[in-house]
Amino acid sequence: MIKLFKIKDQKKDDAGNANGRPVGKKQSAGELRLHKDISELNLPKTTTISFPNGKDDLMNFEVVVRPDEGYYLGGMFVFSFQVSPSYPYEPPKVKCKTKVYHPNIDLEGNVCLNILREDWKPVLNINTVIYGLNHLFMDPNDEDPLNHDAAAVLRSNPKLFESNVRRAMSGGYVGQIYFPRCCV
Repeated sequence: MIKLFKIKDQKKDDAGNANGRPVGKKQSAGELRLHKDISELNLPKTTTISFPNGKDDLMNFEVVVRPDEGYYLGGMFVFSFQVSPSYPYEPPKVKCKTKVYHPNIDLEGNVCLNILREDWKPVLNINTVIYGLNHLFMDPNDEDPLNHDAAAVLRSNPKLFESNVRRAMSGGYVGQIYFPRCCV
């Protein structure tokens, strides 16, 4: 009788290995939904996605945005995404890894995008977030800022704001803050 259970367990192990997954590791609902979202991505031409930890770690990935118009034309901005197992019931955690002079991105990389906070709904997906990030570069929002200084300059003097963005993207100081080069 004991041998029968060992044979059953061995068959389960073999079946798990045949699927290419580690034995006993079930995907969470969040992983399954994320897999679906990623397979259905329709990225804007200005955006790429990569998986630095390999395709086995879909829950952590990077998105690169290269705006082709607006203040940030020619820049390259890297965002890290951390997706929780309770996705889509909670939004992904998104951080900008590129230091940028932007009203909606602070100097620590926190992103102010309503769909990543109070307006998140489970019907939204990774594609929606990526389009939202692209929109931030096309049309920065000075009414809901994380970087209040940048927002104030955008509001009061758009030409100076543009000059500050260019200086920051080229690798220079805006006020007392140094921004590494992010132009391509």
